[in-house]
Amino acid sequence: MSLAFIFPGQGAQYAGMGKDVYDNFPAARKIFAQADEALGFAVSELCFNGPEEELRLTVNTQPAILTVSVALCAVLNEKGVRPDTAAGHSLGEYSALVAAGVIDFTDAVRIVRERGRLMQESVPVGEGAMAAVMGMSDNKIVEICRTLENAGHMVQAVNFNCPGQVVIAGAAAAVLLAIDRLKESGAKRAMLLPVSAPFHSTLLLPAARKLGEFLNGIEFHDARIPVYSNVTGQAASDKDEIRALLIKQAASPVLWTSLTRSMAENGVETFMEVGPGKTLCGFTRKIIPDALAVNVSDVQSLEKTSHTLRR
Repeated sequence: MSLAFIFPGQGAQYAGMGKDVYDNFPAARKIFAQADEALGFAVSELCFNGPEEELRLTVNTQPAILTVSVALCAVLNEKGVRPDTAAGHSLGEYSALVAAGVIDFTDAVRIVRERGRLMQESVPVGEGAMAAVMGMSDNKIVEICRTLENAGHMVQAVNFNCPGQVVIAGAAAAVLLAIDRLKESGAKRAMLLPVSAPFHSTLLLPAARKLGEFLNGIEFHDARIPVYSNVTGQAASDKDEIRALLIKQAASPVLWTSLTRSMAENGVETFMEVGPGKTLCGFTRKIIPDALAVNVSDVQSLEKTSHTLRR
């Protein structure tokens, strides 16, 4: 039974995440301590107690989710649960790279803090937006966005999450226009998301270039297990290829549907979401209905998932 660890991205955060794992497992406490030291502030306190408005800031959200995800991964590893392959949604790809030994955790937490800062600074607050589109084919959404973009309205399909759910991003006015067009064309729902930047759109190309400069100062290693890329939907193990894909990732669509199908085609039968929330489990069940999708986000779900796997 081939096992994949899949790691959540931004939006999964909540005040209190990771607290019971920290309280119960020394391996988790070690990860939180490393994060606090690497960042120079108590990201652990932010994870455990918020406040929510601080936790929602991109520059804080990204290292917070990464830290909780890696802490849970450390506990699983200590219990002998190790993945055969890994992937992560957007930010979550950095957690996957830590799990695969490509980058050290202390480097990763500094990278995503800088990534969050660069993403937020690339488009002033209020000038960019994102929206979720439900109940319409991927091709139709792409077609409508391209028509608008060709007419001078900057909006793109950026997250292909699962059949029937795509996220679009771009200039705020263009996203609002796209919502109207998509609804007129038959989308069941199209609604703005509470985010502060148009993530994964080409508006973030300046952020991607600056992130590349930052990554050049980080040591990468070849992956111990295959890591599936958001950019290609395929596995990568070579350190130089992974670095190049990470740079592209910031301003490229997340091909999560293709990525999940590729993992299944390559023998993955169990998808374990490691980190806050269980959004990726929902995506997995829609993409690969026959797959076993389980999550580990706290002590209770850790025990439940351990029981499921033993059974």
